[in-house]
Amino acid sequence: MTLHDPLLDGSQKLMMAGYLDNIALLERLHRLLLDVIKDEFERLSILEINSVQALLLFNIGENEVTAGELKSRGYYQGSNVSYNLKKLVELGFMHHQRSEIDRRSVRVRLTEKGRLVRGQLSDLFSRHAEGLAKRSLVNAEGMEHMNHSLKRIERYWTEQIRYIY
Repeated sequence: MTLHDPLLDGSQKLMMAGYLDNIALLERLHRLLLDVIKDEFERLSILEINSVQALLLFNIGENEVTAGELKSRGYYQGSNVSYNLKKLVELGFMHHQRSEIDRRSVRVRLTEKGRLVRGQLSDLFSRHAEGLAKRSLVNAEGMEHMNHSLKRIERYWTEQIRYIY
């Protein structure tokens, strides 16, 4: 079925159009976020890492995790996680240590250098949240409503993937 399918009634077409707009917007917002981080890091002369690696540092935070845990949480997909973790270790943003229990598994955590970058990103996100509120673009209730809707879509998509297999 497409948006222009004559079998769709008005409300179905409206839902389909909204859904397709949401998908496109999610994709654009993610790319824009990466550009915003890149611009901020260039302004701060943080040129060693890219925006994807910076988000990885931010999401790890004070935790000690494995690449598998990051993938299972849905933050990152594919071999990029392993590559980016390896680069971040080489550049001194993360410590890595083999698990005592499973020697194949490597646990990582932020170094002081990694925590400083995470702090810069946290400051950026804090300024953005304040800016959105000050300009009355989105309030806390609107943000919560968006998060609730996006989580429902996430659950639906997850169910669709599980259903396929």
